[in-house]
Amino acid sequence: MKRYAQIVGWGKYAPSKVLTNDELAAMVDTSDEWIRTRTGIAERHIAAPKEATASMAVQAAREALAVADVDPARLNLIIVATATPDYLFPSTACLVQNALGAERAAAFDLAAGCSGFVYALAVASQLIAAGAYELVLVIGSETTSRVVDWTDRATCVLFGDGAGAVLLQASEQPGGVLSSVLGADGSGADLLIMPAGGSRQPASAETVAQGLHYARMDGREIYRFATRTMSKAAEQAVQQAGLTLEQVALVLPHQANNRIIETVAKLLKLPEEKVFVNIDRYGNTSAASIPIALCEAVETGRIKPDDHLVLVSFGAGLTWASAVVQWGAKVKVAPPPWWKRAWYRLRDLLVALRSLWRRYLRWVDALHGEGEG
Repeated sequence: MKRYAQIVGWGKYAPSKVLTNDELAAMVDTSDEWIRTRTGIAERHIAAPKEATASMAVQAAREALAVADVDPARLNLIIVATATPDYLFPSTACLVQNALGAERAAAFDLAAGCSGFVYALAVASQLIAAGAYELVLVIGSETTSRVVDWTDRATCVLFGDGAGAVLLQASEQPGGVLSSVLGADGSGADLLIMPAGGSRQPASAETVAQGLHYARMDGREIYRFATRTMSKAAEQAVQQAGLTLEQVALVLPHQANNRIIETVAKLLKLPEEKVFVNIDRYGNTSAASIPIALCEAVETGRIKPDDHLVLVSFGAGLTWASAVVQWGAKVKVAPPPWWKRAWYRLRDLLVALRSLWRRYLRWVDALHGEGEG
């Protein structure tokens, strides 16, 4: 019996702090009009000092699990797509696994730039189709505000923070993720890059002084690459799914730049109502862009049961990715009852206490070991 990966839960999180174009204009040589006309962005969310990629991912994940009414203890795998992990290691996904109390779940990060979420969706759906897993949580989460140069108006106006998540479940009912197309061209690696912090240029006083820990981008070349690859990738995914673009209800492109989105829509000959855009309120949230857009599209009634959706993105690497999803006809959208929400909060507290207890036991073991030495 063929297995399908159905989306049964979804959730998003955006930090409460909103940075407007006018506020940016007080920080760097720019203006609201300059930003709007070139990018379509009016504002973006910025993570609070105590927030990070993992904490935002957890918020989005909890919402997705609540929509599906699934206990995190049932999860088999957690994939976090991010270009801004909490640490180089351990993986952000492991931090999320611990915070959720998903003890049975394997966990890993996936780095494909802004294409990361669609890459992760493709990997998760294939693992489900192969029979390896039943429930997979796929998250896109980014804290891009921590890696942009706030004195460079060419980049700092573009990015924002946030997270989005979907829960995939194995099903014999046809639908869910129908196709995916992944691609890369490493010859363009230097077009969108954070030069220092890895093994090639380890962090040092010199790399910090030279600003090599900030994202650097060749905007003109990225525009050419994005418009060319996104349109082709979307067409390929639709063809692989056995559909035509006329049968697609909604396209959810990576929200990088409104000009890019408009050009891709024109190349695909899509009417405005078939393309979802929310870049004006979020900016470019990298791997979180598409799952956040997906959640908003559901919330605003833009997605209906059995609709065919196209998710398409590009990112650092350079990478590109697309997928066709048939929205499930039988999905739960009502929030869980109050007693279940209370149980979720209690369980989160128990998970946190258990984590502290384990740290205490490791500390005691370390002391015991030192005493024996």
